[in-house]
Amino acid sequence: VQGPAKAQIWLQGYDSMLPTPSTSHVDFDRVYEPAEDSFLLLDTLSSTNEASFLTERFGLRNNGATRSTSPLVVEIGTGSGIVLAFLTAHAQTLFGISDILSLGIDINQSACKASIQTVEKACGSVTDGLRDAPRQERGTGFLLTAVVGDLTSAIRPGSADVLIFNPPYVPTSDVPTASPADGEKQACLDADSDMLSLSYAGGIDGMEVTNRLLEQLPSVLNPDRGIAYILLCKQNKPDEVTQRIRQWGAPWRVDVVGQSGRQGGWEKLQILRIRRGS
Repeated sequence: VQGPAKAQIWLQGYDSMLPTPSTSHVDFDRVYEPAEDSFLLLDTLSSTNEASFLTERFGLRNNGATRSTSPLVVEIGTGSGIVLAFLTAHAQTLFGISDILSLGIDINQSACKASIQTVEKACGSVTDGLRDAPRQERGTGFLLTAVVGDLTSAIRPGSADVLIFNPPYVPTSDVPTASPADGEKQACLDADSDMLSLSYAGGIDGMEVTNRLLEQLPSVLNPDRGIAYILLCKQNKPDEVTQRIRQWGAPWRVDVVGQSGRQGGWEKLQILRIRRGS
């Protein structure tokens, strides 16, 4: 389901909607096209409650007291890059700071290339007319890059401050392989089809890829301030997933911070926020 043209945020001192990044340059024959799940992430992360939470956690407090390091925001499975671009372009509004570092990871090389373009276009649009101003005045974060990788394999343990994952959540009989075997040349159409199927085919209960990511969260998140936003659908049995995370132990907390599809249908979506401590 195609999402709205704008993701809305109304914060104190901010009197207009934050624009959704353009993806007009993306070849959707090769890259997952933004849909209801993508826009739910934008709406959730830009909600007043969540922006306040992120600002409290990462923004400058106590009259400008500094932090030791800039937060690293990682999106796993960037697709078109619309979510990563939104967070990077509107860093000051969403995090209360502009010095976030963003990194995209996708198993699809076409998605990585598209994501870099999407972030660059979004930041350029926001800072139009402010190109000579210091970065802190422009309000945008800094994109490191988007790299080809399998889930969190491309980042160091304990380095992710904010991790976002819109997984392949559709229940399927299996999860397709990432690419044809070395030495076997497939037609471009077949290869692109395989890559697109990786963006939605989640295996048993739609959870095979998500389960792998959940297993990696304790080691990849920053132990002091790391948080993860994971999107699930009704068929993923989100109540069971939530209960399983709570069984990790006392330091871990999980909350439902976004949802859509309340009128029924199997694709009811939820976004979980997972973190240690308060």
